[in-house]
Amino acid sequence: MKVISLRLESAKLLTPTIYGDSRGHFMESYNMKRLYEIGIEHDFVQDNESLSVKPGVLRGLHYQLAPKAQAKLVRVTAGAIYDVIVDIRPDSTTFGQWQGFILSQYNQRQLYVPHGFAHGFCTLVPNTQVFYKVDEYYSPECDRGIRWDDPYLNIDWPVDKPILSDKDQTHPLFKEAELN
Repeated sequence: MKVISLRLESAKLLTPTIYGDSRGHFMESYNMKRLYEIGIEHDFVQDNESLSVKPGVLRGLHYQLAPKAQAKLVRVTAGAIYDVIVDIRPDSTTFGQWQGFILSQYNQRQLYVPHGFAHGFCTLVPNTQVFYKVDEYYSPECDRGIRWDDPYLNIDWPVDKPILSDKDQTHPLFKEAELN
């Protein structure tokens, strides 16, 4: 597995080793021991999956407050996304900064999203399926979000008029969001 440490402290981009031949390919998509060796020391307790039928579906920016904050390990099993993380840890040197990555069924990259990050993605092609592990169960009372088009963050999304849920249309701006 190739591990890339990112500009945002603690986040990592992972590219699994893929073994291919004329039949297709094989890869190990999750190995707790290997993740512990590279500093991702979580017991993931829940798997989540989303299917977005149309390109331009934007989900996020989502996070949970402590004590129910979630670390995530995100990958795409079909299609492609532009995946964005935002450092929302007030004591971090990269607080308020974001990074974006293309994750797809073709590049097989996985994004490790540590505690203290907001996360969102925009689908790039039809019928995109996103699969992610979390280390804490969903908690409605700790569920929070930040507006996808916040001018302070100025995220360079690949779409001007995304398809949003009602909930994602009403998130507060970054400077008004409840953070830990």
